[in-house]
Amino acid sequence: MMKRYLGLTLVAVGISAISFAQVTYKNAIGARVSPVSYYDFFSFSYKTFVTNAGAIEVNAGIGHKSYVGHSPFTFAASAAYQHHFAIPVEGLNWYVGGGLTMYNSFSDKNGGYRGLGFGFFPTGGIDYKFPTIPLNLSADYRPSIFFTKPDFQDSFFATNFGISVRYVLGSR
Repeated sequence: MMKRYLGLTLVAVGISAISFAQVTYKNAIGARVSPVSYYDFFSFSYKTFVTNAGAIEVNAGIGHKSYVGHSPFTFAASAAYQHHFAIPVEGLNWYVGGGLTMYNSFSDKNGGYRGLGFGFFPTGGIDYKFPTIPLNLSADYRPSIFFTKPDFQDSFFATNFGISVRYVLGSR
C-alpha cells in the first residue's frame, strides 16, 4: 500500500514539474503561414505573454483561393489565448487555448463567395524559442467553426494548420 502512495506521489510531482512552462521570451513578432486555409493563408503574427504560461496571439492577414472561374481575395484577423506547458527540452513548450476569427471575402464574379465570416476556434500546438538566437517557431492546429459566412464557404473548417516564425523582442 505504501508503494502505491509513493508511486502516485511521484507521478503527481512529475506532472506538476512539467506542467509549468518556462518561457524565456516576453514578445515576438513575425508571420504565420497556413497553406491550406482559404481565409488566412499568410498573416502577420504578434505574440505576447500576459502571465508566465499564458499568451495572447494576434494575427492579421490575407487569403486567396482559386475556384472554378474566379479567385476571391480575403482579409482576416484573429486573436487567441494560449496556455503553455513545459516539455523537458530547453525552449520547447506545448499549448492549448482558443480564440475568435473573422474574415471578409471579396469576389468580383460570384456573390456566393463574397461576405463576412465570423467564428471561433480551439487551438493547440508547440512553441520553440531558440536558446542562443532571438527566434521563435511554432506549429498549431486551429479547426474553425463559423457562425456567419459567405454562402459558398464552409461553416466548419477542419484543416487549418499553421507554422509561425517570429523575431523575439524581449526576454524574461
